[in-house]
Amino acid sequence: MGSYQSKLSHEATPHEKAVLDRLSSLQLDKDNADDDYVCIANAQTNEKVLDLSKSREPEAVSVSVVTKWQDTLLSDPKNRLALSALSAADPRDVLTSRATKIADTQVFNIKIPFEGGPITNQRQSGRCWIFASTNVFRVALMQKYNLSDFELSQAYLFFWDKLEKSNWFLEQIISTADQDLDSRLVQTLVQEPLSDGGQWDMIFNLVSKYGLVPQSLYPDSFNASASSVINSIIFTKLREDALVLRGLLRSPATTAAALSSAKARMMKEIHTILTLTLGPPPAVDDEFTWTFSDKAGKARTVRSTPTAFASDIYSANFRITSSTISKMVSLVNDPRHPPLTLLSVDRLGNIVGGRGITYINVDMATLKAACVDTLKAGFPIFFGSDVGKFSNGASGIMDLDLIDYQLGFNVSLLGMDKAARLRTGESQMTHAMVLTAVHVDESSGETVRWRVQNSWGTAAGSDGWFVMSDAWMDEFVYQAVVDPKFLSKEVRDVLRSEPVVLPLWDPMGSLA
Repeated sequence: MGSYQSKLSHEATPHEKAVLDRLSSLQLDKDNADDDYVCIANAQTNEKVLDLSKSREPEAVSVSVVTKWQDTLLSDPKNRLALSALSAADPRDVLTSRATKIADTQVFNIKIPFEGGPITNQRQSGRCWIFASTNVFRVALMQKYNLSDFELSQAYLFFWDKLEKSNWFLEQIISTADQDLDSRLVQTLVQEPLSDGGQWDMIFNLVSKYGLVPQSLYPDSFNASASSVINSIIFTKLREDALVLRGLLRSPATTAAALSSAKARMMKEIHTILTLTLGPPPAVDDEFTWTFSDKAGKARTVRSTPTAFASDIYSANFRITSSTISKMVSLVNDPRHPPLTLLSVDRLGNIVGGRGITYINVDMATLKAACVDTLKAGFPIFFGSDVGKFSNGASGIMDLDLIDYQLGFNVSLLGMDKAARLRTGESQMTHAMVLTAVHVDESSGETVRWRVQNSWGTAAGSDGWFVMSDAWMDEFVYQAVVDPKFLSKEVRDVLRSEPVVLPLWDPMGSLA
């Protein structure tokens, strides 16, 4: 099934039918319409369509009409019952479908042989992309060292990402000094100088430059677990620095050396903030000593450096190497663009001189097929989605049928397709997690549901595990990172094409 269609298929999908029904209900009766109005069903008549937005008078809310609406609404006993229920609790909890919760079971017929553990917890931070990627990396390391539980230090990557993103931001400010402060680009930059979120290519950049360390050597500080305060401090500092740099660049007396000196001082201040709030991280090239007990209870010691440790991600059982990880590609499903389009985002990154953000846009059938083949081969999958839509964190279920808004409010919240949600800001990639299993219907070969390893601790979902329906994946999953060997030559060749460069504020520029 293609993800970019210019015409409706022979049989409209439920979402398309809902949109068509809504349009039909809004159609004017052509025979009875006033001369000042025209039917808009045919796009060919655009030249004759009156611009209603300019010719009509704004309409105020009518108190009498609203009173009538309320009287009619509350005359129905069902609505009075709904009032009692929906006004006393979270409507999403009230309208949760019990049948859907029962149907979405943790049963899968394709599952990677080793999922890794424990369930991690990002707590009050936006580090999901770091947790998801390190949860992928650790599978090989746990096999290599015969471990029952293991975490890589998420805080270690978080520290360096904050420092690098600060430098990235200041460089963007310098390169846009010729634009007005009120320009959309500069305002986008200063609105959020850096964030906790990130992308797969950013993880690659960090690991390539700074390596990895076990969590026991650099555990979370309070400010890594709850990052809002240090974000606020750094945001304020970087915005002040942005104004200083713009002022220097507008002065004829400023030299390149003076500019570099000013930026270096700013970066030193950011480094001070990070060091005092997150703690000094292990030095990149200094040897560390990691002592641990394996599954058999045997005490073991590993001596390495962060960069050497990262280059030795290897498991004979799963054939995962650092080289394999470096070659992985990011597939996305963005129906605003044709499939087999290379996408990138202008000025989105974390390390100056590092790898840029690139996506291969594919239809959902291609994305799913690559995920199934990856899981069959025993590899976990980093993926990005809009986790807040039609989902419940307590039950760990993501399903379009989970919350029955139609029952409660007599309205559907599925009137837009995926492209329309992106265009209107209704949806975007907000959270990264890991796929470890899928259930495929044995008779049809169609995917039914997916097993998801989240990073919200064991209190969420089923001991930290989530279930995602296949229909939910279609609508709210945007990205999956896979080895190119699971892709056709046609898809791999997209990497050689010129990318469509999206602006920084595009939804595909959102960071999970």
